Amino acid sequence: CGCGPQGVGCGALTLRSSLVLRGPHSAALNLPGAALDSSSDQQSGQILNNWKHEINKTMKFAIIGTGGVGGYFGARLHEAGEDVVFLARGQHLRALRENGLQLHSIDGDYHATTVSAHDQFPDMGTVDVVLVATKAWQVPEIAPDLQALLHKDTFVVPLQNGVEAADQLAKALGNERVVGGLCGVMAFIEAPGVIRHAAIEPFISFGERDGQRSERVQALDAVLSKCHAVQSKPTEDIAKAVWEKFLFISAFSGVGGVTRMPIGVLRSVPETRKLLDATLREVLALAQARGLGLDEQSIERAWKTFDALPSGGTASMQRDVMEGRPSELETQTGAIVRLAQKAKVSVPVNQFIYQSLRPTELQARRELEV
Repeated sequence: CGCGPQGVGCGALTLRSSLVLRGPHSAALNLPGAALDSSSDQQSGQILNNWKHEINKTMKFAIIGTGGVGGYFGARLHEAGEDVVFLARGQHLRALRENGLQLHSIDGDYHATTVSAHDQFPDMGTVDVVLVATKAWQVPEIAPDLQALLHKDTFVVPLQNGVEAADQLAKALGNERVVGGLCGVMAFIEAPGVIRHAAIEPFISFGERDGQRSERVQALDAVLSKCHAVQSKPTEDIAKAVWEKFLFISAFSGVGGVTRMPIGVLRSVPETRKLLDATLREVLALAQARGLGLDEQSIERAWKTFDALPSGGTASMQRDVMEGRPSELETQTGAIVRLAQKAKVSVPVNQFIYQSLRPTELQARRELEV
């Protein structure tokens, strides 16, 4: 999850992880999911069979992204004794080379005092698994770069906030390369090379997009299950899981962005609590129109999470909006509006939020002068 205090912000298999750090404020709550094309079934089957025969081999991971997600899970993999290689730039690159990667966590601190850091994708070599933890709007931009990390059996797991990253990666890399995924962790970059984990028990949920139980998913589960303070949650319905996460984070991001208020205020003021509920119900209607298995219990689970968050918590998109940085507006609230138009579902609250935040987003991207 891309959250912090002021913003909500391993054993049998050996992993090698690579982390891309792009900026001091990138963080993370994240999502994807869709169905495989039948045209890729043969190639996908070949990859799954290869994993079946090679499941006991050493695995290498690349974690691509910045902020709470990439920093947290990269640190935990390193802590588990895995060979972690970082792709970093600027202040992050200097901090990693000089001081290593530091994690301050409610589940226990960890300091990787010595790390290997590079600034080019090809320098990492090929890997077995790529965890993509960039901002959702960056996925189409970095997807072609991932080619440098792929061997014949490599698969990619997106962890973005949003519901379109998996399809975008599949378009660039091939359907057979993508396993659906999402994650949750309330963490943020406190300083270059320093990650702060503030709340929520971190997890990664993942699964084949066609619902099958594959050897590669079992291999990933085996590794993540042995990492400290990481819940591994394989699922046979990743699309539903991704949309249920989207239900929560899009409402949090949108209402937080337009009000500039933390979750403690949003859930306690009757008017903003109703606003949050209205945004949740619009996304629920959209998910149901798309044939996903969300229901009233999805709303209840979202509210349970809202009510358990630290009162000062804010969503990462909200913080980006408030601090004048490019945000995930188009891939969260904007995606709701676009997909609702196609499905002929009415989403007036989300449309109002999107239209209200659009000028701020254009200004942040230097596409509007004020």
